[in-house]
Amino acid sequence: MELSTLGRHVLIEFYGCPSEVIENNALIERFMNEAADYSGATIVESVFHHFNPYGVSGAVIIEESHLTIHTWPEYGFASVDVYTCGDSVNPWKAADYLSEKLHATKTESFEIPRGMADKIRQFAEQEIDQIKVKIELEGVK
Repeated sequence: MELSTLGRHVLIEFYGCPSEVIENNALIERFMNEAADYSGATIVESVFHHFNPYGVSGAVIIEESHLTIHTWPEYGFASVDVYTCGDSVNPWKAADYLSEKLHATKTESFEIPRGMADKIRQFAEQEIDQIKVKIELEGVK
């Protein structure tokens, strides 16, 4: 059985990142935009904020959804979400790119299917004959 979904959501935890890298607001924004581009996404805009005394949060809005990050330089940790819709973007390419750029000593990640077609039909207020699904996740039961 294949699972039909509207989107893919990859959650990534980066450990052992140098604080001087994940503390740098401009650098994090650049890396996140480059990761979006590298994954095949179309960037709409990006917004990033540096916290006092430290840490960066930001979002890259893409036509296919978004990439978000929050960093904890004091712990060498960064958390990233890559949420994509359609089949033109590979969220795992963004995850791999960021792992390299953030110099993580350990990366943990997993993917969550989003917008499962069967559940959309089941809980819709109106009857839906066809859902235009662009992603078929093979091997997911």
